[in-house]
Amino acid sequence: MKSEGFMSFVKTTMEWIAGFFVVAIILLLLTTIVFYVIDSTQKKHAIRHNFPVIGRFRYWFEHLGEFFRQYFFSMDREELPFNRAERSWVYRAAKNISRTQAFGSTRNLNQVGTVLFMNDQFPTQEEDAVEAPPVMIGPYCRTPYLARSFFNISGMSYGALSKVAVEALSRGAARAGCWINTGEGGLSPYHLTGGGDVVFQIGTAKYGVRDAEGKLSDEKLEQVAEHPQVKMIELKLAQGAKPGKGGILPAAKVNAEIARIRGIPEGKASISPNGHPEIHNVSDLLDMINHIREVTGKPVGFKTVLGGEHFLYELCAEIHKRGIEFAPDFITIDSADGGSGAAPQPLFDYVGLTLKESLPMAIDILQQQGLRDRIKVIGSGKMINPSMVAWALAMGADFALSARGFMFALGCIQAMQCNKNTCPTGVTTHDPDLQKGLDITDKSVRVYHYHKNMVKAVGMIAHSCGVKEPRQLKRHHMRVVTETGLSTPIDKVHPYQENKIPTKNL
Repeated sequence: MKSEGFMSFVKTTMEWIAGFFVVAIILLLLTTIVFYVIDSTQKKHAIRHNFPVIGRFRYWFEHLGEFFRQYFFSMDREELPFNRAERSWVYRAAKNISRTQAFGSTRNLNQVGTVLFMNDQFPTQEEDAVEAPPVMIGPYCRTPYLARSFFNISGMSYGALSKVAVEALSRGAARAGCWINTGEGGLSPYHLTGGGDVVFQIGTAKYGVRDAEGKLSDEKLEQVAEHPQVKMIELKLAQGAKPGKGGILPAAKVNAEIARIRGIPEGKASISPNGHPEIHNVSDLLDMINHIREVTGKPVGFKTVLGGEHFLYELCAEIHKRGIEFAPDFITIDSADGGSGAAPQPLFDYVGLTLKESLPMAIDILQQQGLRDRIKVIGSGKMINPSMVAWALAMGADFALSARGFMFALGCIQAMQCNKNTCPTGVTTHDPDLQKGLDITDKSVRVYHYHKNMVKAVGMIAHSCGVKEPRQLKRHHMRVVTETGLSTPIDKVHPYQENKIPTKNL
């Protein structure tokens, strides 16, 4: 009886499967016919018109290509903006697992522009090594900031990032002892929840500190500055992704909470002006910086992508005219190849100087003008690996920032969907279902480990070069490969500068 019942069940199941299969075939045929009619009659896409149904696979493969390339076809050092070797180091650092490799470097050490650190024959012993000391920012402020870490989280807005991503970054930053920059999207509760240091960024649209007309509101600015966690204010002139254009937040990402924090309409695309309406020259810039500093009592600086030397010389001349107390407390130099957010490709690819050129330019001019000690310099742009952070410090920067490095620490897979609200890892989407994949507790620990292992690795480079801590790295500790295939000292390419301004004029 049991055997007959079982055979009957199997027979019924097979009939259902067969029926389902027949229905599926019929639906597939009907769908194919519908697509054939649609494709052959439409005039917008030539491929689909000439090759109905089959032509659709071209667009599907094009979409999937960017994902398959990074996993199956590209070599370790081939991809842009970040190759597999670079991403893998971040993933391993964030997971706090082994970061050693076997069988030699996969990096081409003979390529023109390759930077090499010069090891000392008598490296710094472990017992002689020290931590990089904190640096004071804003000596003329009512509330200066003693920054503990030389490596910090660059500006990423709540809106561009999901709330779970921002909260994980905030918690991880607090544990690591570094600061987190709000980006231009305003101060959200998720930036504060970790309890760590925060740098509040003011973009061209004044999100979070704007009045009804979009102008800077001193009252709202005071409210932001009252938070003890907010340590500095950064005025954004330009960013690496889109120098000369304001922030872009698609309408799909402007939910009720983001609209309230930014002070903008819900459900409408948020496009910032390409510049501050109140700032047209260096005099206006210093007026704004000093106004914000007076209102908040905290260090104020600006972030920009350099487009040449003229701006910096004009800025220094205006500072000398007014007095060094009127100088910005810091300048963040962003690289033209930076950018975690949405941006037009012409700006991504063709506008602005990369950090390789702009950082030494800024430091040299400030040194020549006698303002290097007064104004702290922060380097930002593609700083995801220890070599780039060490390079920035050796060139003379006081701090280095990373945005995409910390995104990788959160689980970003470089899916290139940051502007589509479809991020598969929950980092840049406001889709609740996709956000569920990002566990705040786990990812905050990864953020902490990434920072800790970055600091440790930069220290390892410094100790190999014979100095006690990372900020003691200098240009003479590096060489760069030239067109001859041989390397030359970087301090010959970018010589050390002397103060050309007499002391009495400072």
